Amino acid sequence: MVRVALYARVSRPDKNQNGEKKQTNENQLLKLRAFATARAYAIIGEYSDEASGASPHREGLERMLKDAYAHRFDAILIVRLDRLARSTRHLLNLLSDLQGYGVDLVCSDQEIDTKSPAGKLLFTVLGAVAELERELISERTKDGLARARAHGKRLGRPPKPELAEQIAELRAQGLSLRQIGEKVGLSHQAVKQRLRRARVQNRVGKAG
Repeated sequence: MVRVALYARVSRPDKNQNGEKKQTNENQLLKLRAFATARAYAIIGEYSDEASGASPHREGLERMLKDAYAHRFDAILIVRLDRLARSTRHLLNLLSDLQGYGVDLVCSDQEIDTKSPAGKLLFTVLGAVAELERELISERTKDGLARARAHGKRLGRPPKPELAEQIAELRAQGLSLRQIGEKVGLSHQAVKQRLRRARVQNRVGKAG
């Protein structure tokens, strides 16, 4: 018999004019219980959250994932994918974790089952979408940096004059670049760049 966990989430419980809740996790759980019963699944546990999908911490979801890791059930039942994940990337990461635990995901309203060929295709498509999303973000970042450089904008933290003076003093004392870096909390390459910049500024100052 397939052992399943039920998961439900609402962003917040809506209320009618009488102050009674209209949207609750119980509505989703009723549907999931009926779905499991119709397929003779054994319900091992029920988990729920009243939180935004964008919330980084959901107690019910976290408990369920711990139990999935412990192999307490074979599949997770949800009504729709948006009840589980806050983004495509988040969903892909969750599916990857569940796959590693040997736990499948089944959606009652969207006819998604990761045990089926269509479910495996969904996993592949989601992976491709997430990879494309990462590449687009990377390209936008690179383009933004290139535009900033083209307009003469300095990137990164502005140099601190007092730090440059400290580096120059330590260098005058005969310390190596690596030793200076350890003292001021920079890499030896960063120390080298600051020394080079200081020499250029000194030459410009003298020429002026």
